[in-house]
Amino acid sequence: MSRAPQTLPTNDRAAILTAISAYVFWGFFPVYFKIIAEVPALEILAHRIVWALPFGALIIIYRKQWPAVKKALTNPRTLMFLLLSSFFVGLNWGVYIWAVQIDEIMQASLGYYINPLIFVLVGVAVFGEKLRLLQFIAVALAAIGVGILTVQTGQVPWISLILAGSWTIYGVIRKQLDVGAMPGLFIETIILFPIAIGYLIYVTHQGQMSLSPSDPSLAFWIFMAGPFTVLPLLAFAVAAKRLTLSLLGFLQFIGPTLQFFCALYYGEPLTSARMICFLFIWSAVAVFCASAWQNGRGQKLRRSV
Repeated sequence: MSRAPQTLPTNDRAAILTAISAYVFWGFFPVYFKIIAEVPALEILAHRIVWALPFGALIIIYRKQWPAVKKALTNPRTLMFLLLSSFFVGLNWGVYIWAVQIDEIMQASLGYYINPLIFVLVGVAVFGEKLRLLQFIAVALAAIGVGILTVQTGQVPWISLILAGSWTIYGVIRKQLDVGAMPGLFIETIILFPIAIGYLIYVTHQGQMSLSPSDPSLAFWIFMAGPFTVLPLLAFAVAAKRLTLSLLGFLQFIGPTLQFFCALYYGEPLTSARMICFLFIWSAVAVFCASAWQNGRGQKLRRSV
C-alpha cells in the first residue's frame, strides 16, 4: 500500500531559511567592505577576528554553551580540526576582503559559483557519493568556462580558485566535527585572536591604525565587523550540520549572484572573456539545479512507495 509523501521536517525548513539568510548577507558583503575601503585589507581581517571574539562570547554566555566550548578544547581530535578550519576560514576572509578592495568582486563571485561544484566533487571523492550524469556535465561546463577565461586573459583566476577551495574545505571540516556551530566558531576566533591582536599592536606602533576616536563613523563600521562576521557564519555552520553538501551547494548560488550584481554596480568591466566564462558557469548552474531537482523528485517518489 502506498503512503502519502513525507513532508520536509520543520527543522529542515528552518535550516534552509538559515542558510539562505547567510548567503544573502554574504551576497551584499562587498557593500560593507566598500564602506570601509580606506582600511587596509589585513587590518580589516584583524579587526574581524578581534571584534568577533567578544561578540561570540556574548552569544556563548546567552546560550549557556561554555561546557560545549570546554569539551571541544579538551578533545585533541576536535581541537586539531578546528585549528585547520580556522586557517581556511581566515584565508577565505583575507582573500575576499583583498578582492573587494582591488575591484575584483566579479572574480570573487566566480569563485563562489565554482564552490558548489567543488562540493559535489568532494562528495564523490571523500564521501563516496555517485556523480550523476547532469552533475558531471555541470562540472565540465564550469571547468570549460574557467579554462576559456584563463586562456583569453592569460592568467589563472587564482582569487576565484582560492576562495572556492578554502570555503569548500572549511565546510567539509565543520560538517565532520562533533561540536556545536557557535562553540566551534568561537574556538576558531580564539585560535586566530593572538595573530590578529599582534598585527593590530604592530600597526598601532607604526602609527598606521585606522581605528581612531577622531572618526567615530569609521570606528562604528569597524566595530560592526564583529557581528557581521559571527552572525552569517553561525547561520552557515548551523545549516551545514543539518543539510547535505548538495543542498548547501544549491543554495550557495544566491551569494555569488548578488555579488555579481554588486560588481556591476561598482563599475567592474564585464569583458568578453568574463562574459563567455560566466555563460558557461550559468549553464553549469542550470544543469546543476536540474540535477538537484531531478534527484529530489526521485527521492520523494521513492518515499511515497
